[in-house]
Order: sequence, then C-alpha cells, then structure tokens
Amino acid sequence: MTVLGNILWLIFGGLIAAIGWFLAGCIICITIIGIPIGLQCFKFAKLALWPFGHEIDYGSMGSGSILLNVVWVLLCGLELTLLFVVMGAVSCLTIIGIPFGLQHFKFAQLALTPFGARIR
Repeated sequence: MTVLGNILWLIFGGLIAAIGWFLAGCIICITIIGIPIGLQCFKFAKLALWPFGHEIDYGSMGSGSILLNVVWVLLCGLELTLLFVVMGAVSCLTIIGIPFGLQHFKFAQLALTPFGARIR
C-alpha cells in the first residue's frame, strides 16, 4: 500500500514539493555558511519524493537547532510553508486527496522547523 501511496503522492504534488525543497537547498548552498542548511534541504527533498512509510520525529532541539531554524525561517522557511499549506488545502478539496493534503500539512510543519527533526 505504501508503494501505491508514494506513486500517487508523486503524481498529486510530491514532485512539486521535492522541487521546492531542492531549489531551497540550492539557494541556501550559494554561501559557504549555508551549506549545512542546504544539505538538510536535500534530505527533505528526498523524503518529499517518497513520504509514505516514513515518520518525522521532532526530538529535543538544542541551541544550534534553534539558531538554524531561525535562520531557515528568515531565508526560505515561510515560502515553503505557504507552498505546502496551499497544496494541502487544494488536495483536501476532494475526498481522495485528503491523505495527500494531510501529508502536505506535515511538510508545512517540517518547513517551519526542519532542524532537530529526524526521519524514521
């Protein structure tokens, strides 16, 4: 079932989500200081392609994670969050799209605080 969910996810917005994370990572990697942030974006781009079967665990955040989250929100976090909220709302317009909309909303939360989150 997760394979079918991932294939349908890819068709109904997963590719756009992965491209959003990938572009954010490319923009952030322009500076040397932003490379760790960009690498995290590339990990989430991979997750955005095949999200079903994976869980996101928001563990305890240290001071480094909080600092990186603040920098992230100022640079790209708000734009990606708005992208996922809009895509989630559009997906939830149909009964079939509700699981995909909920997945977009999970990615919207991840777009606000990507550092300190682990993928299981």
